[in-house]
Amino acid sequence: MAAAGSAVGLGNLWKFPYVTWSNGGGTFVLVYLLAVILLGIPIMMAEILVGRRSQKSPVPAFESLGSKRWTPIGWLGVAAAGVILSYYSVIAGWSLRSFVQCMGWSIHGYQAPAAKAFGLFLANVPMQLGLTLLFSLATALVVYRGVSGGIERTTKLLMPVLFLIMIYLGITAATMSGSGHAARMIFTPHMSRFHPRIVLEAVGQSFFTLSLGLGAMITYGSYLDKKASVFRSAASVVVLDTFVALMACFSMFAIIFSVPGMKEKVGASTVGMLFVTLPGIFYQKMPGGLILAPLFYVLVAFAALTSTISLGEVLVSSFIDYKHWSRRKATIVASSLVFLGSILAALSNGGMKALSTFAFFHDKHGVMATLDYLAANWMLPLGGLGTTLFVGWRLDPLVLQRELGMKKATWLFHAWVWILRVVAPAAIAAILVAVAMGKDFS
Repeated sequence: MAAAGSAVGLGNLWKFPYVTWSNGGGTFVLVYLLAVILLGIPIMMAEILVGRRSQKSPVPAFESLGSKRWTPIGWLGVAAAGVILSYYSVIAGWSLRSFVQCMGWSIHGYQAPAAKAFGLFLANVPMQLGLTLLFSLATALVVYRGVSGGIERTTKLLMPVLFLIMIYLGITAATMSGSGHAARMIFTPHMSRFHPRIVLEAVGQSFFTLSLGLGAMITYGSYLDKKASVFRSAASVVVLDTFVALMACFSMFAIIFSVPGMKEKVGASTVGMLFVTLPGIFYQKMPGGLILAPLFYVLVAFAALTSTISLGEVLVSSFIDYKHWSRRKATIVASSLVFLGSILAALSNGGMKALSTFAFFHDKHGVMATLDYLAANWMLPLGGLGTTLFVGWRLDPLVLQRELGMKKATWLFHAWVWILRVVAPAAIAAILVAVAMGKDFS
């Protein structure tokens, strides 16, 4: 459940529906599901296996199973976790503001905010830093309390609640006039809309939505019981993550097809859709909006927290294993370093001109956008590529068989190894080539 929480994040709630809408609906979903089965599960199995076999966090895991030459893969994953956590905490903080805002509207009545209200909120330095600090402290507190007392206990509470809210949202969306159109668009492939770029989009989305390439699954895999099935663990995470993504997609599409004028707004900022457009729709157009609006932002906050916890654990466990620090010291140092990065990200949306106009990559303005581009387009694919090559070519097949609980190599085992050695590296290489040619997966 903790690993599923790592995979289920804000990208499921806004990015997956947006990418599905932009790439042919059911045609994209079909290709995405194939990508998840053929690439997502095998790569996740590889990461979990590395963690469980070594019983260590990413950097020492690659060193103990391979040699020091392989540790850059682990360091890249740790760095990616830190980079993502620094700006993810900022966006997660916005969900707290939206929840409080919706609670006020549910109690006192909805009042449409001014046109530039969200922009002013982003430029409000004390508000941005305060919300980011609050979410960062919540993450640090859970990680500080350890695997059993913190992560496990929190996940047991958050994940069932998250799924219940998601199901309630889907049921409510099913009562809207556009629900039938939404279901047909998502689950009916139209091969006339197929384009080769859809394959690349699906591979990219399946890779990034499952928290692959950043060490989270290696870290959680190091805590996995030796008797547990690596395949079942990976498959469970993928199924739960895909369920949330499809439910979010159905709910969003039902809203789009039910509310006049919504189709024209889909191409705008996906963040704006989540934090600016949706609240008004909940209160003005959706049945039970008084309850649904606050619940939705509880869902957003929970999805964000389960992800930030996994990112924080990657950093903390790395300090514990590599530096032999206590969990208290590791949590304080890791959280402090990440929060410094969060300050830069929080102030780069209008709070400070120099940070907001900073541009290292083409068409990416601001520290937050730059960090997101760097992590999604380079750090995660390179980390995933290194892991697949390591497991596929460096580890002994007999060791892999034992970790998977196999007495002899079956055709499924050989297919899995072949995917790790050939198919997955080729797919990730295609993503990197596309990025080098201007494609953006952030």
